[in-house]
Amino acid sequence: MGIRDLFKKRAQDEVLGTKILVASLNGKFAEWARADAGCYSRFYSAPAEGTFEQVEELLKAIGKGYDVVHLFCDVTSDGAITDTRGQQIPATRVLQACSESDVKLLWVASENKPEGYVKGFKPTGNPLNLVLTIDRRSSRFTGFLENLLRKMSAGETMPVAWVSLAPQISKDPRNQNAPACIFAAGRGGVKLR
Repeated sequence: MGIRDLFKKRAQDEVLGTKILVASLNGKFAEWARADAGCYSRFYSAPAEGTFEQVEELLKAIGKGYDVVHLFCDVTSDGAITDTRGQQIPATRVLQACSESDVKLLWVASENKPEGYVKGFKPTGNPLNLVLTIDRRSSRFTGFLENLLRKMSAGETMPVAWVSLAPQISKDPRNQNAPACIFAAGRGGVKLR
């Protein structure tokens, strides 16, 4: 990649017919997965849903060309992702699979500790938006996700939609309605319609 490539506008900056995968690496996340898939289905056609027993199955599914991967998994304190069989892989493998498959948004929607995220999810060099959930804050997550998807499906970029719902001013009352998440806009200009 040359310096000019960094400044080129991506041809895929506006995605029409966004393809969604709501994936889980453990059945314990089934209720959250159903609720979040329901949010996506209000704004995007037929999100695919799957519970995978092994991380390798998930990586294979990611390779099928999704624009959004909404993932439920356990992240260890050293930054590895664990499947139902207890097998672990570095989270960087999931990031790499998403980048290679041109995923525009990877959202880890299950609650995990920040230390594991910091150690395992290093978004630098991966052209994708990344959201890492620390605390869903019960029903606030669903409302926030629904409002975010409403704005994004109408053509707003994710950073613009996110800041309108959760301003970066800590005392803003709207922040009380937002889940606790880490958001890295590695592909901030993309529109997911």
